[in-house]
Amino acid sequence: MDQRTLLITLTGPDRPGVTSRLFSVLSRFPVTVADIEQVVIRGRLTLGVLVAYAGGPSTGTGTTLGAMWTAVERVAEDLGMEVELSTGSQAKEQRRRGRLSVSVLGATLQPAAIAGIAGRIAAAGANIDRIERLAQWPVTCIELSVSGADPDALRVELAAEAAAQEVDVAVQRTGLSRRAKRLIVMDVDSTLIQGEVIELLAAHAGCLEEVARVTEEAMRGELDFAESLRRRVALLEGLPAEVFEHVRKEVVLTPGARTLVRTLKRLDYRFAIVSGGFTQITDGLVEELGIDYSAANVLEVVDGRLTGRVVGEIVDRPGKARALERFAREAKLPISQTVAIGDGANDLDMIAAAGLGIAFNAKPVVRQAADTAVNTPYLDSILYLLGISRDEVEAADAEDGVLTAL
Repeated sequence: MDQRTLLITLTGPDRPGVTSRLFSVLSRFPVTVADIEQVVIRGRLTLGVLVAYAGGPSTGTGTTLGAMWTAVERVAEDLGMEVELSTGSQAKEQRRRGRLSVSVLGATLQPAAIAGIAGRIAAAGANIDRIERLAQWPVTCIELSVSGADPDALRVELAAEAAAQEVDVAVQRTGLSRRAKRLIVMDVDSTLIQGEVIELLAAHAGCLEEVARVTEEAMRGELDFAESLRRRVALLEGLPAEVFEHVRKEVVLTPGARTLVRTLKRLDYRFAIVSGGFTQITDGLVEELGIDYSAANVLEVVDGRLTGRVVGEIVDRPGKARALERFAREAKLPISQTVAIGDGANDLDMIAAAGLGIAFNAKPVVRQAADTAVNTPYLDSILYLLGISRDEVEAADAEDGVLTAL
Protein backbone atom coordinates (compact mmCIF):
# COMPACT_ATOMS: atom_id res chain seq x y z
CA MET A 1 0.00 0.00 0.00
CA ASP A 2 1.35 3.41 -0.99
CA GLN A 3 2.19 5.82 1.82
CA ARG A 4 1.10 9.38 1.08
CA THR A 5 1.55 12.70 2.87
CA LEU A 6 -0.48 15.84 3.27
CA LEU A 7 1.06 19.18 4.30
CA ILE A 8 -1.34 21.52 6.08
CA THR A 9 -0.17 25.12 6.58
CA LEU A 10 -2.12 27.54 8.76
CA THR A 11 -1.18 31.24 8.78
CA GLY A 12 -2.76 34.14 10.61
CA PRO A 13 -2.96 35.94 13.95
CA ASP A 14 -1.63 33.90 16.85
CA ARG A 15 -3.97 33.03 19.70
CA PRO A 16 -4.29 30.31 22.34
CA GLY A 17 -5.76 27.04 21.15
CA VAL A 18 -4.81 27.07 17.45
CA THR A 19 -2.68 23.92 17.67
CA SER A 20 -5.23 22.16 19.88
CA ARG A 21 -8.09 22.93 17.52
CA LEU A 22 -6.24 21.70 14.45
CA PHE A 23 -5.13 18.42 16.00
CA SER A 24 -8.53 17.76 17.49
CA VAL A 25 -9.90 17.82 13.95
CA LEU A 26 -7.08 15.66 12.57
CA SER A 27 -7.68 13.06 15.30
CA ARG A 28 -10.97 12.11 13.61
CA PHE A 29 -9.17 10.79 10.53
CA PRO A 30 -6.85 7.79 9.87
CA VAL A 31 -3.59 9.79 9.67
CA THR A 32 -0.31 9.87 11.60
CA VAL A 33 1.82 12.91 12.39
CA ALA A 34 5.06 12.90 10.38
CA ASP A 35 6.38 16.40 11.11
CA ILE A 36 5.42 19.69 12.79
CA GLU A 37 6.94 23.16 12.64
CA GLN A 38 5.59 26.36 14.11
CA VAL A 39 6.87 29.94 14.26
CA VAL A 40 5.41 33.18 15.59
CA ILE A 41 6.74 36.55 14.39
CA ARG A 42 5.16 39.70 15.85
CA GLY A 43 1.96 37.88 16.75
CA ARG A 44 1.54 36.19 13.39
CA LEU A 45 1.58 32.39 13.41
CA THR A 46 2.67 29.94 10.75
CA LEU A 47 1.93 26.33 11.66
CA GLY A 48 2.93 23.50 9.33
CA VAL A 49 1.76 19.93 9.94
CA LEU A 50 2.77 17.00 7.74
CA VAL A 51 0.50 13.97 8.16
CA ALA A 52 0.88 10.56 6.55
CA TYR A 53 -1.90 8.25 5.40
CA ALA A 54 -2.34 5.09 3.37
CA GLY A 55 -2.98 5.75 -0.34
CA GLY A 56 -4.32 3.61 -3.16
CA PRO A 57 -7.53 3.14 -5.11
CA SER A 58 -9.19 0.87 -2.53
CA THR A 59 -8.71 3.05 0.52
CA GLY A 60 -11.27 5.72 -0.09
CA THR A 61 -8.52 8.30 -0.11
CA GLY A 62 -10.45 10.91 -2.01
CA THR A 63 -13.39 10.79 0.41
CA THR A 64 -11.08 10.93 3.44
CA LEU A 65 -9.05 13.82 2.05
CA GLY A 66 -12.16 15.74 1.09
CA ALA A 67 -13.73 15.37 4.53
CA MET A 68 -10.48 16.25 6.30
CA TRP A 69 -9.91 19.27 4.09
CA THR A 70 -13.42 20.55 4.75
CA ALA A 71 -12.96 20.12 8.50
CA VAL A 72 -9.57 21.88 8.52
CA GLU A 73 -10.92 24.69 6.35
CA ARG A 74 -13.77 25.22 8.83
CA VAL A 75 -11.30 25.50 11.73
CA ALA A 76 -9.23 28.05 9.80
CA GLU A 77 -12.34 30.10 9.04
CA ASP A 78 -13.40 30.06 12.70
CA LEU A 79 -9.92 31.27 13.72
CA GLY A 80 -9.68 33.93 11.02
CA MET A 81 -6.68 32.20 9.43
CA GLU A 82 -5.65 31.05 5.97
CA VAL A 83 -4.95 27.41 5.15
CA GLU A 84 -3.03 25.70 2.33
CA LEU A 85 -2.95 22.03 1.36
CA SER A 86 -0.20 20.13 -0.48
CA THR A 87 -0.09 16.40 -1.14
CA GLY A 88 2.83 14.14 -2.01
CA SER A 89 4.44 10.77 -1.43
CA GLN A 90 6.35 9.81 1.72
CA ALA A 91 9.43 8.84 -0.31
CA LYS A 92 9.74 12.26 -1.92
CA GLU A 93 9.13 14.26 1.25
CA GLN A 94 11.63 12.81 3.67
CA ARG A 95 12.78 15.69 5.82
CA ARG A 96 16.36 16.73 5.10
CA ARG A 97 18.41 16.79 8.27
CA GLY A 98 20.50 19.88 8.86
CA ARG A 99 24.14 18.85 9.09
CA LEU A 100 25.47 22.32 9.68
CA SER A 101 24.57 25.31 11.79
CA VAL A 102 25.26 28.71 10.24
CA SER A 103 25.13 31.60 12.75
CA VAL A 104 24.91 35.15 11.40
CA LEU A 105 25.62 38.03 13.80
CA GLY A 106 25.58 41.77 13.31
CA ALA A 107 24.79 45.03 15.07
CA THR A 108 22.04 45.17 12.46
CA LEU A 109 21.23 42.67 9.72
CA GLN A 110 20.45 44.18 6.35
CA PRO A 111 18.42 42.29 3.71
CA ALA A 112 21.48 42.33 1.44
CA ALA A 113 23.47 40.39 4.02
CA ILE A 114 20.85 37.65 4.27
CA ALA A 115 20.49 37.57 0.48
CA GLY A 116 24.24 37.22 0.02
CA ILE A 117 24.60 34.44 2.58
CA ALA A 118 21.56 32.55 1.32
CA GLY A 119 22.85 32.92 -2.22
CA ARG A 120 26.24 31.45 -1.31
CA ILE A 121 24.53 28.52 0.43
CA ALA A 122 22.40 27.85 -2.65
CA ALA A 123 25.41 28.16 -4.97
CA ALA A 124 27.14 25.50 -2.88
CA GLY A 125 24.26 23.12 -3.67
CA ALA A 126 23.04 23.22 -0.07
CA ASN A 127 19.59 23.77 1.37
CA ILE A 128 18.39 25.96 4.25
CA ASP A 129 16.07 23.73 6.27
CA ARG A 130 15.24 26.08 9.11
CA ILE A 131 15.90 29.66 10.27
CA GLU A 132 15.60 30.80 13.87
CA ARG A 133 16.38 34.08 15.63
CA LEU A 134 18.63 33.62 18.67
CA ALA A 135 19.09 37.25 19.68
CA GLN A 136 17.69 40.68 18.92
CA TRP A 137 19.92 42.78 21.18
CA PRO A 138 22.59 43.99 21.79
CA VAL A 139 23.32 42.28 18.47
CA THR A 140 21.03 40.41 16.12
CA CYS A 141 21.78 36.73 15.59
CA ILE A 142 19.96 34.28 13.37
CA GLU A 143 20.77 30.60 13.01
CA LEU A 144 20.27 28.66 9.80
CA SER A 145 20.14 24.86 9.72
CA VAL A 146 21.81 23.83 6.46
CA SER A 147 22.01 20.44 4.80
CA GLY A 148 23.95 19.15 1.81
CA ALA A 149 27.10 21.25 2.18
CA ASP A 150 30.77 20.55 2.82
CA PRO A 151 31.54 22.49 6.05
CA ASP A 152 35.06 23.58 5.11
CA ALA A 153 34.10 24.76 1.64
CA LEU A 154 31.00 26.55 2.93
CA ARG A 155 33.01 28.22 5.70
CA VAL A 156 35.37 29.71 3.12
CA GLU A 157 32.51 30.94 0.93
CA LEU A 158 30.58 32.48 3.80
CA ALA A 159 33.67 34.09 5.31
CA ALA A 160 34.12 36.03 2.07
CA GLU A 161 30.47 37.07 2.06
CA ALA A 162 30.60 38.02 5.74
CA ALA A 163 33.52 40.34 5.09
CA ALA A 164 31.70 41.95 2.18
CA GLN A 165 28.50 42.43 4.19
CA GLU A 166 30.28 43.42 7.44
CA VAL A 167 28.66 40.72 9.54
CA ASP A 168 30.00 37.68 11.41
CA VAL A 169 29.24 34.17 10.17
CA ALA A 170 30.06 30.93 11.97
CA VAL A 171 29.74 27.48 10.41
CA GLN A 172 29.64 24.47 12.73
CA ARG A 173 28.62 20.85 12.58
CA THR A 174 25.35 20.24 14.38
CA GLY A 175 24.43 17.32 16.58
CA LEU A 176 26.15 15.89 19.62
CA SER A 177 29.58 17.35 18.84
CA ARG A 178 28.23 20.89 19.21
CA ARG A 179 26.29 20.15 22.37
CA ALA A 180 29.24 18.35 23.96
CA LYS A 181 31.43 21.46 24.38
CA ARG A 182 31.95 21.68 28.15
CA LEU A 183 35.15 23.65 28.83
CA ILE A 184 35.70 27.28 27.83
CA VAL A 185 39.32 28.49 27.85
CA MET A 186 39.68 32.23 27.35
CA ASP A 187 42.46 34.73 26.89
CA VAL A 188 42.31 37.65 29.32
CA ASP A 189 43.81 40.86 27.90
CA SER A 190 41.59 42.39 25.18
CA THR A 191 39.27 39.38 25.45
CA LEU A 192 37.85 38.87 28.93
CA ILE A 193 38.90 42.40 29.84
CA GLN A 194 39.33 45.56 27.82
CA GLY A 195 42.90 46.57 27.13
CA GLU A 196 46.23 45.11 28.28
CA VAL A 197 47.21 44.80 31.94
CA ILE A 198 50.87 45.40 31.22
CA GLU A 199 49.94 48.72 29.66
CA LEU A 200 48.04 49.70 32.79
CA LEU A 201 51.17 48.88 34.79
CA ALA A 202 53.31 50.78 32.29
CA ALA A 203 51.15 53.88 32.69
CA HIS A 204 52.12 53.92 36.37
CA ALA A 205 55.78 53.41 35.43
CA GLY A 206 55.75 56.21 32.84
CA CYS A 207 56.67 53.95 29.90
CA LEU A 208 53.26 53.31 28.33
CA GLU A 209 54.15 54.32 24.78
CA GLU A 210 57.14 52.00 24.55
CA VAL A 211 55.31 49.06 26.14
CA ALA A 212 52.26 49.52 23.87
CA ARG A 213 54.46 49.46 20.78
CA VAL A 214 56.11 46.17 21.79
CA THR A 215 52.71 44.68 22.74
CA GLU A 216 51.29 45.46 19.30
CA GLU A 217 54.25 43.85 17.58
CA ALA A 218 53.80 40.69 19.65
CA MET A 219 50.03 40.48 19.06
CA ARG A 220 50.58 40.77 15.30
CA GLY A 221 53.04 37.88 15.50
CA GLU A 222 55.99 40.03 14.48
CA LEU A 223 57.88 39.41 17.72
CA ASP A 224 58.40 36.32 19.85
CA PHE A 225 56.08 36.65 22.84
CA ALA A 226 58.56 35.51 25.50
CA GLU A 227 61.13 38.02 24.27
CA SER A 228 58.56 40.79 24.07
CA LEU A 229 57.33 40.01 27.60
CA ARG A 230 60.81 40.18 29.08
CA ARG A 231 61.45 43.50 27.31
CA ARG A 232 58.23 45.01 28.58
CA VAL A 233 58.53 43.67 32.12
CA ALA A 234 62.07 45.04 32.40
CA LEU A 235 60.62 48.52 31.96
CA LEU A 236 58.52 48.03 35.10
CA GLU A 237 61.53 47.63 37.38
CA GLY A 238 61.21 49.59 40.60
CA LEU A 239 57.40 49.91 40.66
CA PRO A 240 56.04 49.46 44.21
CA ALA A 241 53.92 46.36 44.76
CA GLU A 242 51.00 48.60 45.76
CA VAL A 243 50.56 49.25 42.04
CA PHE A 244 48.67 45.95 41.74
CA GLU A 245 45.89 47.27 43.94
CA HIS A 246 45.51 50.34 41.73
CA VAL A 247 45.54 48.33 38.49
CA ARG A 248 42.96 45.83 39.77
CA LYS A 249 40.58 48.76 40.21
CA GLU A 250 41.34 50.00 36.70
CA VAL A 251 40.58 46.68 34.98
CA VAL A 252 37.32 46.84 32.98
CA LEU A 253 35.54 43.65 31.94
CA THR A 254 34.49 43.33 28.29
CA PRO A 255 30.73 43.95 27.89
CA GLY A 256 28.87 40.66 28.25
CA ALA A 257 31.68 38.93 30.18
CA ARG A 258 29.65 38.41 33.35
CA THR A 259 26.65 37.17 31.36
CA LEU A 260 28.81 34.70 29.43
CA VAL A 261 30.44 33.22 32.52
CA ARG A 262 27.25 33.20 34.60
CA THR A 263 25.21 31.50 31.87
CA LEU A 264 27.76 28.80 31.10
CA LYS A 265 28.32 28.07 34.78
CA ARG A 266 24.56 27.51 35.11
CA LEU A 267 24.88 24.85 32.42
CA ASP A 268 27.73 23.18 34.32
CA TYR A 269 30.45 24.28 31.92
CA ARG A 270 33.97 24.59 33.30
CA PHE A 271 35.54 28.00 32.72
CA ALA A 272 39.26 28.76 32.48
CA ILE A 273 41.42 31.79 31.78
CA VAL A 274 44.92 31.63 30.39
CA SER A 275 46.93 34.80 30.17
CA GLY A 276 50.23 36.21 29.06
CA GLY A 277 49.51 38.72 31.83
CA PHE A 278 50.09 38.29 35.52
CA THR A 279 48.63 36.29 38.40
CA GLN A 280 48.70 39.41 40.58
CA ILE A 281 45.76 40.62 38.47
CA THR A 282 44.15 37.41 37.13
CA ASP A 283 43.74 35.91 40.61
CA GLY A 284 41.25 38.69 41.35
CA LEU A 285 39.26 37.83 38.22
CA VAL A 286 39.19 34.16 39.21
CA GLU A 287 37.69 35.07 42.58
CA GLU A 288 35.29 37.69 41.24
CA LEU A 289 33.82 35.57 38.42
CA GLY A 290 34.07 32.09 39.97
CA ILE A 291 36.47 30.79 37.33
CA ASP A 292 37.55 27.15 37.69
CA TYR A 293 41.09 27.14 36.26
CA SER A 294 43.69 29.76 35.47
CA ALA A 295 47.26 30.14 34.25
CA ALA A 296 49.30 33.35 34.01
CA ASN A 297 52.81 34.71 34.51
CA VAL A 298 54.16 35.79 37.88
CA LEU A 299 55.94 39.12 38.30
CA GLU A 300 58.88 38.94 40.69
CA VAL A 301 58.62 41.24 43.72
CA VAL A 302 61.52 41.75 46.13
CA ASP A 303 61.40 44.06 49.13
CA GLY A 304 58.05 45.42 48.01
CA ARG A 305 59.13 46.41 44.50
CA LEU A 306 59.01 44.84 41.03
CA THR A 307 62.40 43.56 39.90
CA GLY A 308 61.59 43.75 36.18
CA ARG A 309 61.67 39.94 35.88
CA VAL A 310 59.15 37.10 35.56
CA VAL A 311 59.31 34.13 37.93
CA GLY A 312 59.05 30.59 36.54
CA GLU A 313 57.91 29.36 33.13
CA ILE A 314 56.47 32.00 30.83
CA VAL A 315 52.90 31.45 29.62
CA ASP A 316 53.50 32.05 25.93
CA ARG A 317 51.88 30.72 22.76
CA PRO A 318 52.82 27.03 23.31
CA GLY A 319 52.22 27.49 27.04
CA LYS A 320 48.61 28.50 26.44
CA ALA A 321 47.99 25.33 24.42
CA ARG A 322 49.59 23.26 27.19
CA ALA A 323 47.36 24.98 29.74
CA LEU A 324 44.26 24.12 27.68
CA GLU A 325 45.32 20.47 27.59
CA ARG A 326 46.01 20.50 31.34
CA PHE A 327 42.63 22.05 32.14
CA ALA A 328 40.88 19.45 29.97
CA ARG A 329 42.64 16.64 31.84
CA GLU A 330 41.68 18.13 35.21
CA ALA A 331 38.07 18.46 34.04
CA LYS A 332 38.24 14.87 32.67
CA LEU A 333 37.17 16.05 29.23
CA PRO A 334 38.56 15.31 25.76
CA ILE A 335 40.07 18.21 23.82
CA SER A 336 37.18 17.94 21.36
CA GLN A 337 34.87 19.26 24.10
CA THR A 338 36.82 22.49 24.60
CA VAL A 339 36.30 26.00 23.24
CA ALA A 340 39.24 28.43 23.04
CA ILE A 341 38.69 32.19 22.67
CA GLY A 342 41.42 34.74 21.98
CA ASP A 343 42.47 37.76 19.98
CA GLY A 344 46.24 37.69 19.40
CA ALA A 345 48.97 35.59 17.82
CA ASN A 346 49.79 34.30 21.30
CA ASP A 347 46.43 32.47 21.24
CA LEU A 348 46.92 30.65 17.93
CA ASP A 349 48.11 27.31 19.32
CA MET A 350 45.29 26.93 21.82
CA ILE A 351 42.72 28.03 19.23
CA ALA A 352 44.07 25.35 16.86
CA ALA A 353 44.09 22.68 19.59
CA ALA A 354 40.54 23.26 20.86
CA GLY A 355 37.41 21.57 19.59
CA LEU A 356 36.15 25.02 18.59
CA GLY A 357 38.49 28.00 18.16
CA ILE A 358 36.95 31.47 18.24
CA ALA A 359 38.73 34.70 17.29
CA PHE A 360 37.19 37.54 19.31
CA ASN A 361 37.82 41.02 17.85
CA ALA A 362 41.09 39.50 16.74
CA LYS A 363 44.05 40.35 14.57
CA PRO A 364 43.75 39.16 10.92
CA VAL A 365 46.18 36.27 11.42
CA VAL A 366 43.98 34.92 14.22
CA ARG A 367 40.72 35.37 12.31
CA GLN A 368 42.14 33.38 9.42
CA ALA A 369 43.27 30.52 11.67
CA ALA A 370 40.19 30.23 13.91
CA ASP A 371 37.12 28.10 13.20
CA THR A 372 35.04 31.24 13.45
CA ALA A 373 35.40 34.93 14.27
CA VAL A 374 33.22 37.28 16.31
CA ASN A 375 33.75 41.00 15.78
CA THR A 376 31.00 42.45 17.94
CA PRO A 377 32.04 44.23 21.16
CA TYR A 378 29.88 41.90 23.28
CA LEU A 379 31.49 38.79 24.74
CA ASP A 380 28.19 37.07 25.44
CA SER A 381 27.68 36.79 21.66
CA ILE A 382 29.73 33.59 22.10
CA LEU A 383 26.61 32.06 23.68
CA TYR A 384 24.77 32.22 20.36
CA LEU A 385 27.49 30.15 18.68
CA LEU A 386 26.77 27.48 21.30
CA GLY A 387 23.06 27.52 20.38
CA ILE A 388 21.95 29.47 23.47
CA SER A 389 19.39 32.18 22.74
CA ARG A 390 19.06 35.60 24.36
CA ASP A 391 15.55 34.72 25.53
CA GLU A 392 16.91 31.69 27.38
CA VAL A 393 19.60 33.81 29.06
CA GLU A 394 17.14 36.45 30.18
CA ALA A 395 14.64 33.86 31.42
CA ALA A 396 17.32 32.18 33.54
CA ASP A 397 18.46 35.55 34.91
CA ALA A 398 14.89 36.48 35.80
CA GLU A 399 14.38 33.15 37.56
CA ASP A 400 17.53 33.72 39.62
CA GLY A 401 16.68 37.36 40.31
CA VAL A 402 19.67 38.63 38.31
CA LEU A 403 19.41 41.89 36.39
CA THR A 404 20.69 41.10 32.89
CA ALA A 405 23.27 43.69 31.89
CA LEU A 406 26.08 44.03 29.38
